[in-house]
Amino acid sequence: MTFQTLTLITLLGLAGPWLAWRQSWHLPVILGELLAGIVFGTTGFGLLHPEDPTFAFIADVGFAVVMFVAGTHVPVRDAAIRSALGRGALRAVLVGMLSVIAGQGIAAWFDTGHGLLYAVLLASSSAAIVLPIIDSQRLSGKPVLELTAQVAIADAAAVVALPLVIDPHNASRAALGALLVAGAAAVAYFFLRWLEDSGIRHRLHKISEDRQFALELRVSLALLFALGALATRSHVSIMLAGFALGLVVAAIGEPRRVAKQLFAISDGFLAPLFFVWLGARLNLREFGDHPHLILLGLALGAGAVLAHAFMRLLGQPIPLGAIASAQIGVPVAAVTVGTQLHVLKPGEPAALMLGALVTIAGAAWGARAAATGTPGDAAISQRDN
Repeated sequence: MTFQTLTLITLLGLAGPWLAWRQSWHLPVILGELLAGIVFGTTGFGLLHPEDPTFAFIADVGFAVVMFVAGTHVPVRDAAIRSALGRGALRAVLVGMLSVIAGQGIAAWFDTGHGLLYAVLLASSSAAIVLPIIDSQRLSGKPVLELTAQVAIADAAAVVALPLVIDPHNASRAALGALLVAGAAAVAYFFLRWLEDSGIRHRLHKISEDRQFALELRVSLALLFALGALATRSHVSIMLAGFALGLVVAAIGEPRRVAKQLFAISDGFLAPLFFVWLGARLNLREFGDHPHLILLGLALGAGAVLAHAFMRLLGQPIPLGAIASAQIGVPVAAVTVGTQLHVLKPGEPAALMLGALVTIAGAAWGARAAATGTPGDAAISQRDN
């Protein structure tokens, strides 16, 4: 890793905002960053070397921060959403059951043996994508509250389940590591809760704001890295550590100042670097040797959209079901962890990312359909500016 390489990575990170510039397309910023990494990485020109230890380590830090931010997006404290938890949980469970059937079928069809992994991917939802879509389209109403509850439950469940299914032979070790990380996150919650209730956090906040110490951000990052260290020592992905701490912060209430600081460090540097690294690591040339895996990616994406669309039988409008199918964090984690553990077949990581892109396309259609209104879905409304 040199400053020349770092300059290139930073410039490639600008491909994300450039591709997502047109808001009506509803494209996530990470799409451009992934594509830039693909073009300049293993698949393309080969100017980026994802196996470089420094590059890989900084990318791991970015991965932890990305999952931390994703956890903070889960609306744990929203009282309105709690009233919709019942129907949201029911839909999340039913989507999960359908996903198990579909995932096993897809795995058998392509002979990969990863039926449970596919089931988790099909059932997952990404709060980091869905919530901004809801906000940008100003969607409201009871169906939207139920959608938000469903997505929050599915997102959290998928993050917990992924380490257990991606390497079934070491599932017991992963389960023990997950319990350790969850226990540490619980300790962090009670510690931060005590700081909040005792008024210490508020006093530190005033001093930090007056003297520009950024104490809350420093404490947040210290806790994140500590959980990440525990996760790596426990043979668990840092994905779980980041997401668990994000849930903790969301449950207590993230101060606006910390949110802005975290946004700057994440979206300004670490997240783009991680997604460029991930794109550089993907080898789409393997599709040439295994072209049938393109169909695997399309099947995973279409299966996820269909599994969520089936919730129309429980009264959920199809556009909202399409929005709920959007996934990115769990597939990214599956690719990152799967390649690190060498449990994915050649070309399979690219197929998983292709499936995620299909769900994003479905969510973009669902957002437009929900915003413009569809017959029989009058319960979906739009908030005033």
